[in-house]
Amino acid sequence: MLPTATTRGPSAGTVPATLVATVIFLTAVAPLATDMYVPAFPRVSEEFGTTASAVQLTLTTFFAGMGLGQLVGGPFSDQRGRRMPLVAGTVLMTVASVACAVAPDVWILMLARFLQGFGGGWAMVIGRAVIVDLAHGPQLVRVLNLVMGIGGVAPIISPLLGAVILQLTGWRMTFWSLAALGILMTFCALFIVPESMPPEKRHAGGLGEFGRAAKAVLSNRRFVGYVVVASSAFIALFAYVATSAFILQNMNGLSPVAYSIVFAANAGGMTLAALVSARLAGRVSTRKVIFVGQIIALAAGAAMLAGALWWATPLLVAMGSFFALMVAQGLINTNGGALASAEVPEHPGTSSAVLGLVQWTTAGVVAPIAGLGGSDTAVPMALLMIGGALLSLFGLLVLARPQPAGAPAGIRDDE
Repeated sequence: MLPTATTRGPSAGTVPATLVATVIFLTAVAPLATDMYVPAFPRVSEEFGTTASAVQLTLTTFFAGMGLGQLVGGPFSDQRGRRMPLVAGTVLMTVASVACAVAPDVWILMLARFLQGFGGGWAMVIGRAVIVDLAHGPQLVRVLNLVMGIGGVAPIISPLLGAVILQLTGWRMTFWSLAALGILMTFCALFIVPESMPPEKRHAGGLGEFGRAAKAVLSNRRFVGYVVVASSAFIALFAYVATSAFILQNMNGLSPVAYSIVFAANAGGMTLAALVSARLAGRVSTRKVIFVGQIIALAAGAAMLAGALWWATPLLVAMGSFFALMVAQGLINTNGGALASAEVPEHPGTSSAVLGLVQWTTAGVVAPIAGLGGSDTAVPMALLMIGGALLSLFGLLVLARPQPAGAPAGIRDDE
């Protein structure tokens, strides 16, 4: 059974295990909609008679939708409450998944993927805001790491599930499956998620209020620093998503099944690291945990670059670097996001939206950049790994440097 966390907000008590499980389910939409679909790229390209780059743009439009959905959904839920806007997001994701399944050409698929990402991002940011409403301090770090850690099962099973669907049916069944999951998400939002933002705590609506809230969170240097910490880690993560198939299959000869197993094992490393991080919350400084992850990510990038430049990226170097990178993700991403949210507790929806927008915009930009070198070199991937780690370190050590003694903070630097 999932642990509970002390709450603050509309009612005293705990964050129920069922609610944590529901938020985990809601946040699984991104890996499910990405990793289940990526193995189908060649078949989609063949059926529509289009280029591989055009099919890859359906991934970019999904990421763009995710970012925009979080940007709009967070502030909207600050104004209107959490529960019904959450339901609206899951319904949109479901309808868009059906549109993907019946798309007649790649351009309609791109549009449907954008809407699917928008609905998924909208639901994801509101689910996260519910947790931020109800938990705080080390409990917030613990619950968010549980969400990431247990939710890490999704990227483990997604590529394997996608491969099975492709073998038994076709790529369109992937989206019918996502539509079915969307219906289940809608029922969970209706019957499990409480209204965690009471009317007296809601902000006035309108673009003016959103602008003021965004200005307030972005004027907090430490918030910006932790956004840089978490978002920079996405540079390496989505460079890995975009290029690992080429590096492991084209350059090292792994079969699609073997690749899916390696992909799943790496996701397992991220999951394990996130669960360990959850156990450490309140016992070890969260900043120290992030720093360890950043050093691991930097070392993985250096090893990958050395392997690419001097040894033609041997399989063991690639696999070891990718596994270390994913472990680092489990230590950096959620902890950085939790510390960012804690810096601006008065604007949980807006802060989550800003973080989500930056992260998923980063993902959308990085995915095509990672493939600029072609399918026979790992140098761009290695450089993105190193650059992402260095930028994340800059966010932690410079932008989010500790407050002076006695200054207030949402989560103390020694927690």
